[in-house]
Amino acid sequence: MSIQLVGMNHRTAPVKVRERLALSGESASWLAQELTRGQSLEEALVLSTCNRVEFLASGRRNALRGEVFRCIRKSLNGVPLDEGAFYDYDERRAVRHVFRVASSLDSMVVGEPQILGQVKDAYQLARDAGTLGGPLGRLVSRAFHVARRVRNETEIGKLAVSVSYVAVELARKIFGDLEGLSVLLIGAGEMAEAAARHLRGAGASHLYVTNRTAASAERLASAFGAEPAPFDRLLALLQRVDIVLTSTGAPGHILSKRTAQGVIAARRNKPIFLVDIAVPRDIDPDINDVDNMFVYDIDDLQQVAAANMKHRRHEADIAERIVEDEVERILRRLQAHRATPAIVSLNERLEVIRRGELQRYRSKLRGLTEEQREAVEALSRGIINKVAHHPIREAKRCAADPRSRITAEDFRRIFGLD
Repeated sequence: MSIQLVGMNHRTAPVKVRERLALSGESASWLAQELTRGQSLEEALVLSTCNRVEFLASGRRNALRGEVFRCIRKSLNGVPLDEGAFYDYDERRAVRHVFRVASSLDSMVVGEPQILGQVKDAYQLARDAGTLGGPLGRLVSRAFHVARRVRNETEIGKLAVSVSYVAVELARKIFGDLEGLSVLLIGAGEMAEAAARHLRGAGASHLYVTNRTAASAERLASAFGAEPAPFDRLLALLQRVDIVLTSTGAPGHILSKRTAQGVIAARRNKPIFLVDIAVPRDIDPDINDVDNMFVYDIDDLQQVAAANMKHRRHEADIAERIVEDEVERILRRLQAHRATPAIVSLNERLEVIRRGELQRYRSKLRGLTEEQREAVEALSRGIINKVAHHPIREAKRCAADPRSRITAEDFRRIFGLD
């Protein structure tokens, strides 16, 4: 039995390839059950996110890749499959990969927290499907512990590295708690959506969304419990809100210095924080000269993100050492677990031999007293235990040492346990 992993991710396949294999929870459960339907694989788990599709299994060595492609072709109904986009890991490399994924060391944005929840969801789906419950289940459960260690013992996830997240963190530094503050999002694209998510997480009380296309503003507002606002009310909104985040596709400035001066006068010089993550810029940079108007553009934010990413890389090095430590621990446990059935089989076989020999000499032992029969039983058991002691101790030692060349299969073969 070996731990195996086959998958593709954002490094090995473009999104047009990955999206063809994007799996619902129902599909992931079906695939895990399909993988374990034959004799080759005993356990299976399927992880599907926007950046990866991975199949993890325990079973006969080198069996997973063929089974994965068989199942995928069956589910894709003949659609061509790029096998070159898949990586294939066994044992140590597979265990290390699982721990790195759960700890967000293999993510597109190192340290992002979402992946651990996605791994937990995949784990639960596999358990519900009945395809997890042995050593593979213990391995994935251990991955959660590894991820917690990385979170608790490093600062890998504490600094913002996405532009939208940095924008929100800057707002928090300026205003402190965002609760009770109002925020205006100008634009309704991916950046605005990411910012809305971070703003809600930071406790922003009231969100407004405005966009030249009203339907887009309404869609984004509905997704985050915000209030859509007509674009022609922009100036009125600027007079009321505390924070503005703009990310439109406009070809020129949507807020000029002269207009800004009128806005700040109407606000009676109440400060306003403006974050411009559009390219080209939505906000005239000269607005920074207007008192109580604070403007940050995408270059400002990227400098902060780059500094944070450098720090995250340093923390990632610490996290990698944690992962390696945990890989050694779980491999020793898995190896020891594999020796247990062979040791049990040896004890059972020796007991059968012992009883058989006593049965053979039953006629010669007929005249023994009860006390003498108990002594013969104890004597025969003692001999068997002493004969078995050294082989069993060596089997446990070899099983706990990943570098050992003696496997549980060798042990079974030497003692004729098959």
